[in-house]
Amino acid sequence: MMSAQKTSYAGNGTYPDSYYAASRNIVRNPKVLEGEVVADVAVLGAGYSGLSTAIHLAEKGYKVVIVEGANIGWGASGRNGGQVVNGLNASLDTITRRYGKEAGAFVGSLIQEGGKTIRRLVSQYDIQCDLKPGNVYAAYTAAHMKELEHKKALWKSHGMDDHQLLDKEMIRKLVNTDAYVGGMLDTTGGHLHPLNLALGEAAAFESLGGVIYEQSPAVRVNHEAEKPSIITAKGRVIANTVVLCGNAYLGHVVPKLVSRVMPVSTQMMATEPLGEERARALIPSDMCVEDVRYILDYFRLSADNRLIFGGGTVYGGTDAADVRAKLRPNLEKVFPQMKGVKIDYAWNGNFALSFSRVPQMGRIGKNTYFAHGYSGHGVTGSHLFGKILSEVISGADSSRFDQFAKLPWIPFPGGRMFRAQYSTIGSWWYQFKDAFGL
Repeated sequence: MMSAQKTSYAGNGTYPDSYYAASRNIVRNPKVLEGEVVADVAVLGAGYSGLSTAIHLAEKGYKVVIVEGANIGWGASGRNGGQVVNGLNASLDTITRRYGKEAGAFVGSLIQEGGKTIRRLVSQYDIQCDLKPGNVYAAYTAAHMKELEHKKALWKSHGMDDHQLLDKEMIRKLVNTDAYVGGMLDTTGGHLHPLNLALGEAAAFESLGGVIYEQSPAVRVNHEAEKPSIITAKGRVIANTVVLCGNAYLGHVVPKLVSRVMPVSTQMMATEPLGEERARALIPSDMCVEDVRYILDYFRLSADNRLIFGGGTVYGGTDAADVRAKLRPNLEKVFPQMKGVKIDYAWNGNFALSFSRVPQMGRIGKNTYFAHGYSGHGVTGSHLFGKILSEVISGADSSRFDQFAKLPWIPFPGGRMFRAQYSTIGSWWYQFKDAFGL
């Protein structure tokens, strides 16, 4: 294997010690970018946004090259909760209020498309990622239930009638806990092994003739040139079009994008294998679950019957010092019968937060595009945005890109220096509301 190139943000570019890395079903032999390469399209970042963009363009016959600073899915795409949750972080109400009815109707028409795109890729390319159906939103309070009732009615008004409200007895049949007063079932949601999805998508892209350079961190992007380029320590890719998909790990490579998003760390852990009987006693439905608090918990069962449990945030992207200590009380609150359960894996990972909680897509320079800021809802959103980017780049349809690109972005108050502190203070208010059921 070629020796790993040192990176500024990812050590030697190898995966963190997560359950997903330990259970990945594809082990790659990374190819480092050396010398000059020419392509129709160069994509920076081999997470879901980059892979979705690249696959959709390769399917149209484009010569596409991906440049990745670490390994495939090293960032959020290979560390997340594996939950296929429809929608954006910002609600349709919020989008309509801020940007108008046309924007609300537009977003409402496509928020299930990301999940459909994932299912299409998994089926068409036979990606082995343990895809399972069903997503449960869990409510701790009567106020939470009112939120879900409103959400169900709102989504139905946009043509989505795939949701069922659950009372305490009904949700207990799906998730065996007394913690919740009710919830809502989304039958079009689901869950999967996120790193195996990314690795399977990389293999699908390569089967279409695509080329991926890993462990090749970008040091600069020339986005002002007629033919933009991605420059690494050992080479560069020159293309007709460049697509920036670094998200929370793009760093300062493209200064124009630094202030648009903030990295936020979230934490996850995986228990020891519980055995099928014990696992199904926890989640009889085998669906994924997330509560509706501002700083939420989310969990599901893995294919080998572990409980994968996540939650918590650290603004600014700093890793939690002790993930087990931080998450175990939350896990045991939901499932007291899991008190003292052995935790085999615990890890951190960053997602990119936009101040508006609406992901951003746009263009800098004449032929350089970007997508980022999924704000914790990136599994489906990134696949959708990759598809939309392929539409505008190929000239097939620019209307959906234009709709997102024209949405105004809001800088974080306090600027780059104080944005994390500002966001932390703001989160305290929402935690107060959650704690008192407001």
